[in-house]
Amino acid sequence: MPDERNTSYQRELEEKTEQLTALNRAAIAVAGELSLEKVLQQIVDSARELVRARYAALGVPGVDDALETFVQSGMASEDVARVPHFPKGLGLLGAIIKEKRPIRIPHISQDPRSVGFPPHHPQMDNFLGIPIMAGTQVLGNLYLADKIDAPEFSVSDQEAVEMFAVHAAVAIQNARLYEQVGRLAIVEERARIGMDLHDGIIQSIYAVGLTLESVKLVLPNQLEKADVLLDRAIEGLNDTIRDIRNFILDLRPQRFRGDIDLGIARLVREFQANAMVPVELDVEREVSTALPTPVARALFLTTQEALANIARHARATLVTLVARRVDGTVELLVTDNGRGFDMSTQDQTIGHGLSNMRARAEELQGVCSIESTPGHGTRIELILPC
Repeated sequence: MPDERNTSYQRELEEKTEQLTALNRAAIAVAGELSLEKVLQQIVDSARELVRARYAALGVPGVDDALETFVQSGMASEDVARVPHFPKGLGLLGAIIKEKRPIRIPHISQDPRSVGFPPHHPQMDNFLGIPIMAGTQVLGNLYLADKIDAPEFSVSDQEAVEMFAVHAAVAIQNARLYEQVGRLAIVEERARIGMDLHDGIIQSIYAVGLTLESVKLVLPNQLEKADVLLDRAIEGLNDTIRDIRNFILDLRPQRFRGDIDLGIARLVREFQANAMVPVELDVEREVSTALPTPVARALFLTTQEALANIARHARATLVTLVARRVDGTVELLVTDNGRGFDMSTQDQTIGHGLSNMRARAEELQGVCSIESTPGHGTRIELILPC
C-alpha cells in the first residue's frame, strides 16, 4: 500500500513539474512579443499547449462588453473561413465577461448558460474559461475546449491557466503601451514636419515674395538689377517646389502589394519624378524567388524610407540601389553622393526612418548598417535571412 501511494505521489509530482515547465515556457513566449496582434496569438497558442486542449481562443471585450477582438488557435484556416462570424460574447463567453471568474464545465451543451455555436463552427464538449485581469479591468478572456488526453479539464489545468493569465495580462499591457509610444512618436513626427514646413518652405516663399517686392521698386529704371532679382526669385521658387515634392514623397507612402520587384521599381519611378535625382537600379532576378512575405515587406519599407530620407535631406545628384541574394540571405544596398550627416549627433528617436530600419531588421533576425560622413554621402545596407 505505501508503494502505491509513493508511486501515485511520484506521478503527480512529475505531472506538476511538467506543467510548471510548460507554464514557464509559455510565459517566456508571450513576454518576448511587443506587437499586440502577435501577443494575443501567442497567448492562445501557448495556453492550448499548456493544458493540451484541442481548441483555444481569446476574446477582448469592448466598451459594451461585446467582443471586439477574437483570436483562435486549433481551427484550420479553411474551417475558420466557413464560420460566418466570430462569437459575440453570449452564452458561456458572456458569463465569464459578466462574472469575471473562471468557469470549468465537463459538457458545454448541458450547461444552461450555453447558447450553442455559429453555423459551421466545430462542436465542442468540455470547457475552461479564465478572465485575464489587470486589477478590476478585464483585458481579455481565455477560452479552452476539448481536453485531448482526458474527459475534462482538471483543477490543476485551471490553476495553471490562471497563473498563465497573470503573465498574459502583463504582456497585453506591455504591447498596448508599446503601441501608445508608437502613436506618440507619430504625433511628434507630425509636429516636427509642421516645424520644417514653417521654418523651411514657408520662409522660402516669404523670401521670394520680398524679392519680387524689390523688383517692383527697381523695375522702372534699373532693368539689369530687376533681371537679376527675377532670376533669384525663379531659382527660389524652383527650390521651394523641389522641397514640396520631397515632402509629398515622404508623406505619401506606397503600400506593399507583395511583388518586391514591382514595388521597388514603383518607388524608384516616383522618387525620380519628385526628387529629380537619377537612380542606378540593380535588382537581381533571383531576389524575389521564394522570398518570405515579411522579408519582402521589410525590403520594400526600407527602400521607401531610404529614398524618402535622400529626397528630403541629402541634396544628392546620384543614388545607387542594389538588391541581391548572398549565401541564404537577401541584401539591399542604397547609397547616395549627397551631403551626408554626422552619425554621432543624428537624432535616432523612435519613429524616425533610420531607427525604423534597424528595428525592422532586428525583428527578422537581420542587420541594418548605416554609414555616413558629412560631405561624403550615405550608405545603407540591409541583410536579412531568407
